Amino acid sequence: MVPGSFAICRLPVSDPIPEPAGAFWSVTRTADELSVVCEEGHAPFAPRVEAGWVCLRVDGTLDFSLTGVLSSIAEPLAQAGISLFVMSTYDTDYVLLKRESLPAAIRALRDAGHQVG
Repeated sequence: MVPGSFAICRLPVSDPIPEPAGAFWSVTRTADELSVVCEEGHAPFAPRVEAGWVCLRVDGTLDFSLTGVLSSIAEPLAQAGISLFVMSTYDTDYVLLKRESLPAAIRALRDAGHQVG
């Protein structure tokens, strides 16, 4: 698990990209939106901020040829009624869950054979 509490922010697409802050910061801009995922304490002022997320990191470096990694995580969470927000980097994947769903998520993932620490 990545230490801390996280926020998912939606800014107007026309806004400039905020300056990175904190140890965990991800920005995605599309034609329709500007999204920032960061530690709660570093969330930019934005019209929409969803706070209270925890972040699980998929252990290891994932080869691009691997298939089914995210589905093996998403499926047991979906069956347990737990929503998620996923981000991928070059090396691995991150799964964000609302803090209150963490105990149930850990149970569901362990029951599916995952190691969660």
